[in-house]
Amino acid sequence: MIATPKAAINLDEIREVTSVQCKEFRENGHILTRNLVSAAEMAVFRPAIVEAVRKYRTEKRKLSERDTYGKAFLQIMNLWRVDERVREFVLAKRFAKTAADLLGVKNVRIYHDQALFKEPGGGPTPWHQDQYYWPLDSSNTVTMWMPLVDISVDMGMLSFASGSHKNGLVLDANISDESDTQYKKYIREHRFPIVRAAGLQAGDATWHYGNTIHNAPGNESAHMREVMTIIYMEDGVRISEPKNKFQANDLQTWLGGLPVGRLATSELNPLVL
Repeated sequence: MIATPKAAINLDEIREVTSVQCKEFRENGHILTRNLVSAAEMAVFRPAIVEAVRKYRTEKRKLSERDTYGKAFLQIMNLWRVDERVREFVLAKRFAKTAADLLGVKNVRIYHDQALFKEPGGGPTPWHQDQYYWPLDSSNTVTMWMPLVDISVDMGMLSFASGSHKNGLVLDANISDESDTQYKKYIREHRFPIVRAAGLQAGDATWHYGNTIHNAPGNESAHMREVMTIIYMEDGVRISEPKNKFQANDLQTWLGGLPVGRLATSELNPLVL
């Protein structure tokens, strides 16, 4: 068998998203797409992402020294800015077209990427809504969550409260043990079904709206849960007045400090299609 040259591999080949998938996503607030990246493609891009995580991670404390959020995962962002191969991955038209189709728009921009590596023994990721952190005037946003290795439930599988996106942002609280308790109560009261995959292969991907309530259990395996995420926003979204210190930080960090009311079009937020 002749190996495909690295130079010949790219992720710009478009994959079809059906009307049924779009309907499911908009109804439930999340969806799973299988084999979005092939094994041969992953063999090219995974080493670059893993090496970038190793090189740019800043968390050096032992698990026992961290708080709940710190124990949940190693979190390294905007790797597309520091590594050319990771840039190819994050700016892939294949992913962007899927995101645009799910959101029902012509084009999307990058908000930021985020490597989420959950270490063996790493703790749970509390229930939360991503949109709480984003100073944007639209909730038409979506996160792609892709494992770089095969993962099982005991490694920290992402779980969703189906339909929870329809009520918008329901808590004015950052991710914590306290907010986790509040979200659990809210999910019970509204009887949202909890959905998660039994297993994912490297290159599969889940997608969820910024307002979809989600969490992940701890990593009870002996292996690192390697996940790469990309957050997309509809082209045409404007920057809103930050409602909390986290949104104020995001405005400076991921939106280039642009003025409130301006289109979210900084150099950090390229069009992808």
